[in-house]
Amino acid sequence: MRGSVQNRGKNSWRLKFDAGRDAATGKRNIQYITFHGNKREAQLKLAELITAVGKDSYVKPSKTTVGEFVRVRIDQWEAAGDISARTAQRYRQLLKHQVAPHIGTKALQKLQPLDIEQWHTVLRSSGRVRGKGTLSARTLNHAHKLLGKALADAAKNEMVNRNVARLKSPPKVTDTGDEMVIVRDVPAFVEKVRGSALYVPALLGILCGMRLGEVLALRWNRIDLDAKVIQVREALEQTSAHGIRFKPPKSRAGNRDISLPDNVVDALREYRREQLELRMQLGAGKMPQDALLFTDIDGNPRSLYAASAAWRSFAERIGMPEVTFHALRHSHASHLIDAGVDIVTISRRLGHASPDITLRVYSHLFRKDDSKAAAAINAVLNR
Repeated sequence: MRGSVQNRGKNSWRLKFDAGRDAATGKRNIQYITFHGNKREAQLKLAELITAVGKDSYVKPSKTTVGEFVRVRIDQWEAAGDISARTAQRYRQLLKHQVAPHIGTKALQKLQPLDIEQWHTVLRSSGRVRGKGTLSARTLNHAHKLLGKALADAAKNEMVNRNVARLKSPPKVTDTGDEMVIVRDVPAFVEKVRGSALYVPALLGILCGMRLGEVLALRWNRIDLDAKVIQVREALEQTSAHGIRFKPPKSRAGNRDISLPDNVVDALREYRREQLELRMQLGAGKMPQDALLFTDIDGNPRSLYAASAAWRSFAERIGMPEVTFHALRHSHASHLIDAGVDIVTISRRLGHASPDITLRVYSHLFRKDDSKAAAAINAVLNR
């Protein structure tokens, strides 16, 4: 007999059925499930379970919750090297603030498309971490993708029958470019930062398109001032779990050589001369070839958090509080696009994995001049 229904009380039934042989032991896998409802409904449920076994789509019941499963998957992805420590930290923030409070206690196997829909609605209306207010479509989209990634693993490992996150799409992120701050008057900006401790990092950001983590990981033996080239081979990463550490750039394309304009070369020469003079005054001896350009007072790599905070304070002092350090990179790309530089060259200079990423990030800039969009697409097709 493949199954039976046994009464356990008022509107309570025990369903017994054969779920096939255990793959590990070869023994018969007899399953017992408690069902609440009338006898006819219990019989229909038993037939449904037996049919699922026959179709090889039966999933063994589990009490694992959504929050528990997503947490374990993030740990596994990080341990396997599938995601970086920084990405893992961001995923844990999304889990803590956007997933766990709303659907974290829901049983993984009982999660339904309507639960996803309701989750989206709640996040839209009151999903902000600090205070009341709507959650941005971008953050909601990121939270949905995290859940979908975890549920895809659950389906692959036969813990659920389907990935319900695929059945309910998050709100579309409309990238109009309004959120992207661009420094339009570069010469005026350069004059504002000249003479400050952040002058050289600012030039590397706005005139070379380097990320802050790449700037802080830059060593003197990666700079050829005569050839006017910087080799980007490392980036600095800081997370709560691992602290400050060096890592390869975000992608293989992140390993790149950046040609330097003359004013950056001049600024680097002057900065190196100042460092050498300071070492002589302190009796520190010859500078190591692999010395970092930017360190803290003890000569250690600078904290990304501290560097970001220092930039925010500086930007406020010069009357440009909206300009983050990453906005300097966006500004660099914007001016290259305005100058008609082809998209492949821009992509390589920025260290993007492909020109497609560059087009997606800066599509709003190309929309302002359709001829530039056509030229960019031609460059991608002809590379």
